[in-house]
Amino acid sequence: QVQLVESGGGSVQPGGSLRLSCAVSGSFVDDYAFGWFRQAPGKEREGVAYFDRSGDHTYYEESVKGRFTISKNNAKNTVHLQINNVKPEDAAFYYCAASLSGDWSVPKPLEDYTEWGQGIQVTVSS
Repeated sequence: QVQLVESGGGSVQPGGSLRLSCAVSGSFVDDYAFGWFRQAPGKEREGVAYFDRSGDHTYYEESVKGRFTISKNNAKNTVHLQINNVKPEDAAFYYCAASLSGDWSVPKPLEDYTEWGQGIQVTVSS
């Protein structure tokens, strides 16, 4: 079974940057499509960045477009989310998720992601 473990979260000032990492074990990153999701208290889980199995196609939610970058490192078997120009609205619990859906399109529905990390907190404060 695939296991996903996020790291790199923490506190950042508005306008600052963070790099989240997702360590993948039990399989190869190329076997899955990946997405990064976030959830703030009292709000629904929201997909913010995705790529398909090949990594050739990406999709970003409008609110993060131009600030977030999803990437993978095949050699290290990791997935990353670079967060730049952080806004207070970015504060949330962030999740790495993987999908085996036969549909390689992005974005995928939340229910298509069957493997999830435990999440990691990102806070934004002065």
